[in-house]
This record gives sequence, structure tokens and C-alpha cells, in this order.
Amino acid sequence: MAQNWNAKSWRDHEARHLPVYPDAGKLNAVEDTLGSFPPLVFAGEARALKADLAQVAAGKGFLLQGGDCAESFAEFHPNNIRDTFRVLLQMAVVLTFASKQPVVKVGRMAGQFAKPRSSPVERQGDVELPSYLGDNINGIEFTPEQRIPDPDRMLRAYSQAAATLNLLRAFAGGGYANLRQVHGWTLDHIAKSPWATKFGEMADKIGEALDFMEACGVNPSNVPQLQGTNFYTSHEALLLPYEEAMTRQDSLTGDWYDTSAHMLWIGDRTRFEGSAHVEFLRGVGNPIGMKCGPSLTPDALLRMLDTLNPAREAGRITLISRYGHDKVEAGLPALVRAVKREGHPVVWSCDPMHGNVIKADNGYKTRPFDRILGEVKGFFAVHRAEGTHAGGIHIEMTGRDVTECTGGAVAITQEGLADRYHTHCDPRLNAAQSIELAFLLAEMLNLEHADKKAEAA
Repeated sequence: MAQNWNAKSWRDHEARHLPVYPDAGKLNAVEDTLGSFPPLVFAGEARALKADLAQVAAGKGFLLQGGDCAESFAEFHPNNIRDTFRVLLQMAVVLTFASKQPVVKVGRMAGQFAKPRSSPVERQGDVELPSYLGDNINGIEFTPEQRIPDPDRMLRAYSQAAATLNLLRAFAGGGYANLRQVHGWTLDHIAKSPWATKFGEMADKIGEALDFMEACGVNPSNVPQLQGTNFYTSHEALLLPYEEAMTRQDSLTGDWYDTSAHMLWIGDRTRFEGSAHVEFLRGVGNPIGMKCGPSLTPDALLRMLDTLNPAREAGRITLISRYGHDKVEAGLPALVRAVKREGHPVVWSCDPMHGNVIKADNGYKTRPFDRILGEVKGFFAVHRAEGTHAGGIHIEMTGRDVTECTGGAVAITQEGLADRYHTHCDPRLNAAQSIELAFLLAEMLNLEHADKKAEAA
């Protein structure tokens, strides 16, 4: 257990990007209510994810982390949950088929509500209001009433997260993820993508392999791994009153876990020495992610690792680089070398989304697909050069047929962004673009796999 830590000790540290609630009594009442609710996830599940990530850190697996930029109350629907889960399954199959290694699947789901903003205020015309901070804090509608932080929104977020987790568990373990269903995972609206044909061809090969295995007596009825999958949830641990209220002591080990998700991460804006967010997460037993951008120096990263993982427990820390397509090859190597030199066991993952935002000519915020792909290629190039494992990808995506990121084989133009631009915050890859990225990523994993075989020979 962490020294000199308790679930409230973050309150004695600098807390950035937290809302100011006008009614402190109401906030306390909501925190007490949340503290009496059942956990959303269990300590044993978080430990299982940590064990899976330890394998990734050792170069024996790959982390696929994806989902909404910011979940919303308005778009909460079982079909949206199913479609995002389905695309993540497809991506995982593509990556597993290419790398011949297990893929750890972690959704940005069932809790990814709060978002840090670059400015505390938003201006429209002559009107200035507090910024929208996520549906579990305030409303996206540009009115004074909606922009007031409301603690009751945390209760609604808990309810939605619980329902989402219930459905995800049913999909993961109830037969939907059975590899025999691999052809049925393709969404109708990605049929126009050339990658849909390639996925169908790969699904045929998987079917033939399953036919062979079944002839040998191996089938989903006697091998559980073929009929279901492990699927974990994650979100940025930004709204600390909610996270504190969801923290429980494990009855088996005595350790503390944040039961709002299996994995939590610290964002680029809340990752600093003396941070309340760092203080909170250093004491919980969950796997922890940390965003690493251009402002992070090697020495600061090493101090942060010593704070968050003093025992150097494998699987505990995932470092999520986010530089931009034109900065990753210049900025990332110094961090990779420092971590390698000090022997910290980490998973290196690539967030190719947050450093590649541009404003289209028509005013829409977007992310060009070629820049996203460029950052992934640069991330892999750095790890090949440093002899380290490019262990994961962290993307904002959806199973819906949105038009928010330009480019890709479906060739979304800047003019086409207005067709189906639905995000509550940042632009997401749609289903077709996500599958395309998985296949291109698979090619990079194949190269890494070939390099390892050559070294072994």
C-alpha cells in the first residue's frame, strides 16, 4: 500500500481542471450516495488486466484502447455501445492475426465523461459562459443554467456506466464475441470501404482454421477462449470527487481500488509534480495510464514513475505518448531511452489523436487520417530504433458512421464534415477508418514480428 495516502489525501494537493460546485452541501450528499453504491468493477478484474498488461510490457502482447472522446447522456443507446464494441473486436482480430500475439482490449467506455478544456470559458458572439466540461459535470447547451456544475450528474453518469458495463459483459461473455461470429461483426455502413473486403478474406481464413481445429476436437464448447473474450474499461480520472467516492478497500488484499473502471489514466494537463490527480492515483491498485507529450522531460517522467510505481510492478504503468505526427520522432526517443535505462517495466502506447487536431476551413475541428497514421508510423520507428516494444494504441473512435476525421479510404473531405458531425468534444475515427487503421497497424506489427524472428535466428 502507498505510504501516507488515503482516498482523500488528494485534497491537500493542487487540483487543476476540477469544477467549482456552487452548492457544497449537495456535492457532499452526492459523494455520500455514490460511496454507498456497489462497485462498478472488482479488484480481481483490475488485477487480471494488470497481469495482461505485464505480458504486453514484456513484449508478448499488444494493447488496443479505444472508444468515445467523451460519452454523452444524449447518445446513450445499446446500439451505439454494441457497434463500438464490435469495431474494437474487429480491430483486435486483425491485430491478433497479424502479430500472432494476444491483444488486450480496453474500451474508453462506461465512465469517459469528463474532459479538461484549454479555456475555462467559452464565448459565442457577445456571450461568455463557463466551458462545457463533460456530461457528468455540466450541459453542452450554451445557456447559463446548463453550464452550472451539477453534482446530480455524477449519479446519472454512474447509472449509465453501470448499464454500459452490464451490456459489455454480456457481449464479451455471452456468445457475441465467439470467433465463429467473426463474419457477422462487419457493420453495414463500412461495406463501402475497401478494407471490408480484406476483413472478409481474413474472416474466411479464421473460419477455415476453426474448421480444422473442430475436426481435431477443439471448438468453442470446450475452449472458452474461442467463445468469449476479456474486455476492460477505462477513462481519464479527472473528476476526483467521483473517483474518490468510487474507491473501495479490497477485502482479500486490503489494497485500495478505484472501482469506477479497470484502468484509469492521468491526462497531459493534470500530469505535474504536486498534482492532486497524481496523488490520488498513486494510492489505488488499478493499472494506471499517463499521457506523455512534448512538455514532459525525461527527468520529470522518471520522478513520476517513482511516485506512481515505486515497486516497479509490471503492468502497473502504461505510458501513452501524444506528440503530433511531426514531433514524435524528435521528442519520444529521449523518454524511451530514460525509461529503458532505469529499468522501469512499462507499456508504451501511442495516442495519435490529440496532437493532430486542426481546424478545417469551414470551422470544424478535425483530425486528418494521414496525420494520425503518420504519428503511429513515427511511434513504431522510434521503438524499432531503440530496441523497445511498441506495445499499444490509444484512439478516439466510434462504431457509428460519423464524418469527423478527414481522409482514409472512405475519403471524407473537409466539406463532408458537416454531414454527420456528432461528437460532444473532439473528432473521432468512424468504423471504416478504425478498421483501416487496424490493417495498416497490422503491417507495422508484422515488420516488428519479422525483426524479432531475425534477431532470434
